[in-house]
Amino acid sequence: MRMAVVRAMAVAMIMTVIMALVMAMLVRVRCAWWRHLRIRNPVATIESNPLNRVRVMSHGITIGDLARRTQCQAETIRYYEREGLLPAPARSQGNYRQYETRHVERLSFIRHCRSLDMTLDEIRALLDFRDAPTRDCADVSALLDEHVRHVADRIAQLRRLERQLKHLRGLCASPGQAERCGILNEMSRVAKSGTKSAPAGHVHGSHNGRTRA
Repeated sequence: MRMAVVRAMAVAMIMTVIMALVMAMLVRVRCAWWRHLRIRNPVATIESNPLNRVRVMSHGITIGDLARRTQCQAETIRYYEREGLLPAPARSQGNYRQYETRHVERLSFIRHCRSLDMTLDEIRALLDFRDAPTRDCADVSALLDEHVRHVADRIAQLRRLERQLKHLRGLCASPGQAERCGILNEMSRVAKSGTKSAPAGHVHGSHNGRTRA
């Protein structure tokens, strides 16, 4: 009886050792397979994990990050790319835009030009000079001089518009019935007569009719 128990225990130990060896071999084979897969297709193994996909994207600046850094909407960034003002960025394996520091600097320059009410054509010309630092900048000065003249024209139009509005405001000294409102009656009279005592059209900017964004 005792021999049978000893024999059973020995068999159990042998089976345990065999199972451990089999598991070790399986782990070794699986590791070798993963190494083989990473060597043959590293991109697939990296991007198959969502956490690693974020790591891949970190090599470039996303359009959302670029928008936040420059205070510019993503759709406007795409528009500048279509217009050729902003170079097209590289693409990731997932076809995501990957911008660089040079895109941030160039877009910041474009945004500053827009804050000065410059048109896309003017910005494009300035970027051409910026990309060719050895060129003569005389044309840059001429471009700015022309822009100043446009701004001066706009200021003159706004002043004429201000005088017209003040004149209208003076026609209604005190509140009353709308049918007796001097402002409405004067505007109706001018509209019926077809006369224009002020510049036609609303003053939107210093370059009416020119390319803007």
